[in-house]
Amino acid sequence: MIRINLLPRKRKVERTEVRQTWLFVLLVLVLVEISALFGLHSWLGSKLKEQEQKNAQLTDQIEQSKRAAASHPEVKAKLEQLRAKEEAIAKLQSARTGPTAVLLELAHILTPGKGPTVEATRLEDLRRENPLALYNPGWDPRRLWLTSFSEDKRSVRIVGMARDGEDVSEFARRLNLSSLFFDVQLLPGHRTQDAKYGLELVNFELQAKVRY
Repeated sequence: MIRINLLPRKRKVERTEVRQTWLFVLLVLVLVEISALFGLHSWLGSKLKEQEQKNAQLTDQIEQSKRAAASHPEVKAKLEQLRAKEEAIAKLQSARTGPTAVLLELAHILTPGKGPTVEATRLEDLRRENPLALYNPGWDPRRLWLTSFSEDKRSVRIVGMARDGEDVSEFARRLNLSSLFFDVQLLPGHRTQDAKYGLELVNFELQAKVRY
């Protein structure tokens, strides 16, 4: 009877299977590690690209700021020139319309039933604090007339005649209340006799400043 011992062969087969299993596990681990490294590399690459884009944007903003800062004195000079031109135009416009407004204001002051241009709030304050500073709405401006009016650098000189001193005071009071006249100063006057009508009149002169 012949006996065959198969145990060594079985062990050899088992060892082979174990080796193949470990090789498979190692291969899987290597593949997993390679996949992880590839994913990490891709993620880092995208982050790097994103950061490079941000850096490029910041660099562009810095360059724009540098260019703006470099041109700031030029822009400031141009703005100053524009402001100077605007001021010159405003002065020309004021010089063109200002004297006309002053003469119209004088016409209102010397028109029966009218008076100086004055803010309503100021009139209310004067009624409460100093009623004597208000103008007389019933005054007849025909009791006073002007013989000379001149202006130099917004300072005016007015010369005229009136029936009496109260008429001159009323005229000066109205000028003081007007929003176009200020710093009104009544200069010394004198009385005179009208040769034609035989009336005693008052010659007056005053100075004032105008705003326009």
